[in-house]
Amino acid sequence: MINISWVRDNFADSSFVPPLIYAVFGSSKDLAVGPVSIASLLLGSMLREKVSPTKEPLLFLQLAFTSTFIAGVLQASLGILRLGFIIDFLSKATLTGFMAGSAIIVSLQQLKSLLGIVHFTKKMGIIDVFSSVFHNTKEWSWQTILMGFCFLVFLLLARHISMKRPKLFWVSAGAPLVSVILSTLLVFVFKGQNHGISVIGKLEEGLNPLSWNMLRFQKKYLGLVLNTGLVTGIISLTEGIAVGRTFAALRDYQVDGNKEMIAIGTMNMVGSCTSCYITTGAFSRSAVNYNAGAKSAFSNIVMAITVMVTLLFLMPLFRYTPNVVLGSIIVTAVIGLIDVPTAYLIWKIDKFDFLVCLCAFFGVIFISVEDGLSIAVGISIFKILMQITRPKTVIMGNIPGTNIYRNLHHYEEAKVIPGFLILSIEAPINFANTTYLNDRISRYIEDYGFEEGMKKHSDLHFVVLDMTAVSAMDISGVAFIKDLKKAMDKRGLELVLVNPIGEVMEKLQRANKAHDFLAVDCLYLTVGEAIASLSSKIQPDTSSHV
Repeated sequence: MINISWVRDNFADSSFVPPLIYAVFGSSKDLAVGPVSIASLLLGSMLREKVSPTKEPLLFLQLAFTSTFIAGVLQASLGILRLGFIIDFLSKATLTGFMAGSAIIVSLQQLKSLLGIVHFTKKMGIIDVFSSVFHNTKEWSWQTILMGFCFLVFLLLARHISMKRPKLFWVSAGAPLVSVILSTLLVFVFKGQNHGISVIGKLEEGLNPLSWNMLRFQKKYLGLVLNTGLVTGIISLTEGIAVGRTFAALRDYQVDGNKEMIAIGTMNMVGSCTSCYITTGAFSRSAVNYNAGAKSAFSNIVMAITVMVTLLFLMPLFRYTPNVVLGSIIVTAVIGLIDVPTAYLIWKIDKFDFLVCLCAFFGVIFISVEDGLSIAVGISIFKILMQITRPKTVIMGNIPGTNIYRNLHHYEEAKVIPGFLILSIEAPINFANTTYLNDRISRYIEDYGFEEGMKKHSDLHFVVLDMTAVSAMDISGVAFIKDLKKAMDKRGLELVLVNPIGEVMEKLQRANKAHDFLAVDCLYLTVGEAIASLSSKIQPDTSSHV
């Protein structure tokens, strides 16, 4: 099973020191911090590909602490430099696919403990895992499988009850503890360790020592810890801030995103020096905090004191706890990350986002955690670039009996105004899209009249650009308007601008003072006002219409 040998020694410590740090620096009243399943298991899985936690336990711990330190530096730096927007590149679609893929990968890793396999692959790929499982069938233990199945059913049933009846949240919250206590008693009474059931073994009492001298930045492992720290740092930070904002919205207060990044980063940096691995805000713990009526971050201090008492006096009680139950708890914890309803909703709303979701999902399963995440983020950025370089432009028409102008393709009742080509640009105009906009507008002019059954191309007199949705414009955008005005003049057409706002209007005015390319009568506040004012300039030509 993934990293039980080091999780068991450092999980509790990670619930002791970091909460104390967060209570000082954090801004959320409800967030309860500590180890979370996805970040913890990703950290262990990624390191396990290169270093064995059983053969080289000290090195494994050193790399885990170093990765946590790097994650903390990254998180705190994002907050100090106010670069939290970088996290927004992890879209809902990306996170949905990534979490689902990670849940499956982590669950498959638990087959080692659920089946009682001794020799298990270090790789995370789904093909490697199944190959290892079926190549070691002789190591399967029926006692382990039976115990794992029973407790897995119990945990899933408890989870199902809490989901169906939210008031019974304590059922799923307490089920893991009940499982640990009951399974430990069973193994102790029936001496299960002598019948093929693997147990945790002896655990040292007391607080773990300082670990600042265990941080390793040697060239041989630098790439591994940087990669692991980056992935787990971003994922844990995203989860922590998302959880904090969720509960802040329920209680109608604001969470400072940058302050949260600094708090989470600081507690991971300090934690890495006190025998703790990656921690963040946990949804389940925070839900318990919320339902218990916690009013401030002081609840984290109470939790830390409770954990300290456990570390000092209660550790020997877990000596006979079977690893198979820990595997069952992990599977139950991560299975909730597979959000099928959200994936289906993404499919119904946006097919491209669903493609991003699938890429993250299959990338994690068949390639690697970091590659799957990178592919999904890359595709998301490509989508943004496409939207920037290919801004939406639509032809607008008048809704009869009103002064309202809307997209012709969205409103069947909208009608074209003869003599006018009314276009709406729904994006900032900058160096990345001016060429596309110029080509698009030229095509609209060439095609004018054919869709509406007009016979003469010369019916067009005015090209009206509704710039209400143009929120920004750079120097290339100003040059685009200037060149477009010249092109319209050569065609014998008049360019009209409607409602250029704020920064856009200021830049056009400054450019106009230097080159005088815009007349006062080509600027209007609304499309309706422009049409009403300019219609009188068009000479009726009944010969051009049927």
